[in-house]
Amino acid sequence: MQAIDIKPGELPPECEALRQEVRAFIAEHLADYPAARRARNWSGNDPEFSRKMAGKGWIGMTWPKRYGGGERSPLERYVVLEELLAAGAPVGAHWVADRQSGPLLMRFSPDVLAPRIVPKIVRGEAFFCIGMSEPDSGSDLASIRTKATKTEKGWLINGRKVWTSGAHRTHYMIALVRTGERGENRHAGMSQFLIDMKTPGLTIRPIISQIGEHDFNEVTFDDVLVPHENLIGTEGEGWQQVTTELAFERSGPERYLSSTQLLLEMLDVADADDPRHAVALGRIAAHYATLRQMSLGVSAMLARGESPALAAAAVKDQGALVEQAMPDIAHDLFGGRVDPDSPLAQVMQYTAMAVPSFSLRGGTREILRGILARGLGLR
Repeated sequence: MQAIDIKPGELPPECEALRQEVRAFIAEHLADYPAARRARNWSGNDPEFSRKMAGKGWIGMTWPKRYGGGERSPLERYVVLEELLAAGAPVGAHWVADRQSGPLLMRFSPDVLAPRIVPKIVRGEAFFCIGMSEPDSGSDLASIRTKATKTEKGWLINGRKVWTSGAHRTHYMIALVRTGERGENRHAGMSQFLIDMKTPGLTIRPIISQIGEHDFNEVTFDDVLVPHENLIGTEGEGWQQVTTELAFERSGPERYLSSTQLLLEMLDVADADDPRHAVALGRIAAHYATLRQMSLGVSAMLARGESPALAAAAVKDQGALVEQAMPDIAHDLFGGRVDPDSPLAQVMQYTAMAVPSFSLRGGTREILRGILARGLGLR
């Protein structure tokens, strides 16, 4: 049986200097940011905050300078993300573009789409959503039915995408659609397209979550005409491209830090003389320390030019377990014994309702464990 080899990453001195710069930035711009909003972590959306980050050079940090990037190391980017996530900063506006859409465009359309779009991402002027999931498909992306047909004027796209986070406030979507038949190879016949969200024929309908918030959407395509040059990469190789994209989506510190505000609130009110508090919160801290080493190891793999796909799946799977366990721990330790208007109660309430989605986004637990099983030679 194979093993997942994640070597612990080490941060060079320049990373710690950068950490202090990020903390000063957070102290200046989020001094009065309430705990209930910090609990939203990287789903919090504030375009103005994203533009302030862009002004610091913290979007597209590792990207080539010819696209406007900073050519800094993945470890430096990791430090910036770690500090922002720990503080619950509202980074959601640019998150998808910085994490995966920009790298995808630079890799698969380096001379056509990337020069036109990526510099706008770096300036905090272009936000992205992901068009993967569809009705009746669940996590089985190979079963998608949205179709693109090639015409003289461009590609005509018809179909639906669902659970599309942020579609109502983004500028572009990268969509995975069918351009050919599936045949015996169920992963064949798919391609990716860059779609302007203002294109005629594209309709966005809100899906209100159980939290009562509008983040998800259903996006319908009725003869949406997309220019030929908006085909990303090679026709028919969308599956190979999207697996690259998902590796970016699963590898960052956001995969275990989403419930951090709840941990901070618990620490603030914990009783140092109560052994139950010490054991439960100490166990969470130990999990955080382990996951941080794993996640940092993935960034080190990226810095060395290695593929982090298997390691990223492990971090995402284990990170979601820790994140989703947090509300139950909080309820066990403090439920019914805190002021309902206190920051702890507010954060508990939000996090308890949000955590079911943590094992869905970026790939369900079943999908991730299937990837791990194949990678370890277990199936």
